[in-house]
Amino acid sequence: MKQLLVATRNRGKMKEIGAYLKDSVEELLCLVDLPHLPETVEDGTTFAENALKKAREASAASGLPVIADDSGLTVDALNGLPGVISARYAGEPSNDEANNRKLLRELKDIPADRRGGAFVCMLAFVHPDGTEALFEGKIAGRILETPRGDGGFGYDPLLLIPDQNATMAELSVEQKNRISHRGQALRAFSAWLRESGR
Repeated sequence: MKQLLVATRNRGKMKEIGAYLKDSVEELLCLVDLPHLPETVEDGTTFAENALKKAREASAASGLPVIADDSGLTVDALNGLPGVISARYAGEPSNDEANNRKLLRELKDIPADRRGGAFVCMLAFVHPDGTEALFEGKIAGRILETPRGDGGFGYDPLLLIPDQNATMAELSVEQKNRISHRGQALRAFSAWLRESGR
């Protein structure tokens, strides 16, 4: 694909996506490159609703094919929270450190064997010709009591991936893309791009 707009202003996320799609897309743009585009209000109740809304609005405003994801952490002991409000869990403005502190407070008395959680990603593709597609990824692990690692962003330092014996923040970008929820969704998207000949 010649040009693709990623509906994000998050440089950490853009770096991750760029590393994965470098062989599939000639030019990747993000919302920082097109500052005139409006901000999407993420008021959906599911990751899929939010991803589609972001992609549809950015495509309509830019005239470009767009991918947008809505990703977050779901925690079993919190009945799926923070879920779709993962980025805003501790309130506005969004702040990774504050979100992590709040999550650890909420789980303070929860034993290790009940601290299961998962990163979930829904990736939406919207093309000006009306084509739409959704791709999903998920990786499960356990929420630690203290952060580990200084890579990644968001809740990465708190989710331990058992078969890696590492948090997402302790993995290299390449390792993370190979196993992550976003990596899974991007792999599915990339395969779909090849199959559809776009």
